[in-house]
Amino acid sequence: MKELDTIVTIIGIIYGAFLILTFFVRSKFTEAMRIDALFMRNPSEASRPLNLVAGIFVAGYSIYSMLKW
Repeated sequence: MKELDTIVTIIGIIYGAFLILTFFVRSKFTEAMRIDALFMRNPSEASRPLNLVAGIFVAGYSIYSMLKW
């Protein structure tokens, strides 16, 4: 079970990094990963910073939980 926890934590770090990347880079792949595009009706450039904040939280929590072991 410990291996599954490690895999899920690494996936969280990678997804958090992609969310942070969506704030800075505009491409087809990063646009598909945007959190604001998933939950908002009309995502715009004004809602793009939401991805940065969410990415910092997701990656930060995943790194914290990995270091806590």
